[in-house]
Amino acid sequence: LLQGSGRTAAVSGLSGMKMQDMSASVPFLPRPAALDGSMVGDVGFDPLGFTTKYDIKWLREAELKHGRVCMLASLGCIVQEFVHLPSEATSNPVASEAFFQVPAGGLWQIFAAIGIIEHFSNNFKMSGSTMFSDGRAPGDLSFDPLNFGKNPSARARYELAEIKNGRLAMMGFSGMIHGCFITGKGPLGALGSLDWHQSF
Repeated sequence: LLQGSGRTAAVSGLSGMKMQDMSASVPFLPRPAALDGSMVGDVGFDPLGFTTKYDIKWLREAELKHGRVCMLASLGCIVQEFVHLPSEATSNPVASEAFFQVPAGGLWQIFAAIGIIEHFSNNFKMSGSTMFSDGRAPGDLSFDPLNFGKNPSARARYELAEIKNGRLAMMGFSGMIHGCFITGKGPLGALGSLDWHQSF
């Protein structure tokens, strides 16, 4: 009875909330307080409550970086199937296998370069409490050689396009790399080996 009444109270409490108090992406959950719509691409998606534990700007910075890396990785996963350096260590068309063919010294060089870029791009400020102390916006590294962000309305459009494409790329690259593990082929190779008549 207590459980039933508690459930009824919870349902009535949710039904009494205004639509703007509910998450746009998960309509049956309340909108997280930190996701107030002020950030581009904010649809109130935080089912695990990360925004209650971490700085929202730090989370957006991480999302943008992961999205940018995955956009490049998705392109690289496809391109390396038919473009590679004239070396046995870089000739494997399957990304998940090619990674393990790189000598250990080469991998350490890559990781060291990533660490150096990461630290210098943030002026050695790596925590959520210090990274934006100079007023920098999340993801803004002052890199715009073609002046795409000169027009404020165009900049807003590009920022939304970047966050949407980044999210799609994170999902897409995850699917591609898991496909490499399962099929032992790259994305194009796996598509080419499908029997389309039996698939549909």
